[in-house]
Amino acid sequence: MASAVINTLEGLDTELETILTSFDTNYAWNYASVKEGLGDLYEKAKREQWNSTTQLAWDTDVDPESEIIPPAVNPLNDYGPFKKLNAKEHRRLRHAQMSLQLSQFLHGEQGALIVASQLVGGVPWIEAKYYAGSQTMDEARHVEVFSRYLRSKLEWEWPINESLKELLDATIQDSRWDFKYLGMQVMIEGLAMAAFGNLFQLCQEPLLKELLRYVMRDESRHVAFGVLSLRNYYDDMPANELKDREDFIIYASELMRDRLVGKEIANAMGWNADEVSEIVLNSPVGQLFRTMLFQRIVPNLKKLGLLTPRVREAYTRMNLIQFENFDADQADRDIGFQ
Repeated sequence: MASAVINTLEGLDTELETILTSFDTNYAWNYASVKEGLGDLYEKAKREQWNSTTQLAWDTDVDPESEIIPPAVNPLNDYGPFKKLNAKEHRRLRHAQMSLQLSQFLHGEQGALIVASQLVGGVPWIEAKYYAGSQTMDEARHVEVFSRYLRSKLEWEWPINESLKELLDATIQDSRWDFKYLGMQVMIEGLAMAAFGNLFQLCQEPLLKELLRYVMRDESRHVAFGVLSLRNYYDDMPANELKDREDFIIYASELMRDRLVGKEIANAMGWNADEVSEIVLNSPVGQLFRTMLFQRIVPNLKKLGLLTPRVREAYTRMNLIQFENFDADQADRDIGFQ
């Protein structure tokens, strides 16, 4: 019996990674409403809770090698080795690309789960603790649904992308509560909402499309949670502290812009990783996808007063500044999430 327990623990050790975290935890003894908008957002979160086990059609038959998204949006369409693939190899590539994308969604959602749980203790307002508690439940459900879809439908799960892992670690390990909002609610959740929206619009598989619909409804609230909580927080911040936030925004943006460059796919297909990265980075599809990921982040940073001259210069250099007036609320209404 003891030997069986030891073997089980050793097996868990290979699946766990421990990182050191330290952050201030705040009691909030004022139970009255002190942050405008958070109470309404919490009420909306309570109304919109859902059960993935009963509300998604898990009995849907899914062919993991089918055209879940249209082949025309593949950034490798003009790549020489891609053109030489036979039908079987095309199916394997489609399978690899979709499972890779959803695997990164899964890993990002686990990071969001951890950060939301940290916010429950770290935020200084009771209504923010209420909402962070509801978001923790949301994120647990998101991990559940992406994991189940990957395991039961695609049957292929990829490790976390190095750039995404680096940003998650930086957000989880920072001791300042506003950095957790900034890293997760504004940056990572903003990117995720755009990526989910892009896949939702393209998706041709009904179960995944419905799964994304439910997840996006939650995510639109999570981004709003960050913007509402941080509103006016940076208005009078000392220049040296504001510079820390500027540095983090630029660092996070560069990491996320360059994270999906095709190296994992190249290795899986036996192709030259540098060649594939160059093709993906320079393809019209790849460039459009990477820039569109920021269409929610830039206007939200502007709302928070964080589109400072330094950040503006960086976003101009990265060809992202054109999104500063993008109306994310209208985009959500157009899809049906508000």
